[in-house]
Amino acid sequence: MPTPRETILAALHARLSALPATALRGDVLPERVPAAGLLILRDGEPGEPEVTLSPLR
Repeated sequence: MPTPRETILAALHARLSALPATALRGDVLPERVPAAGLLILRDGEPGEPEVTLSPLR
């Protein structure tokens, strides 16, 4: 039995798949982005940002 989180993510992926853009789940960024666009649904820990866009204090 899937967890509530997995159920929500699967439903969101299904909704995104109905769009004209390509919808992927948990994949890496491909070398070429399709002309219609690309959506990558990633779940899990995002980790630390590689770039800090605000000044350090």
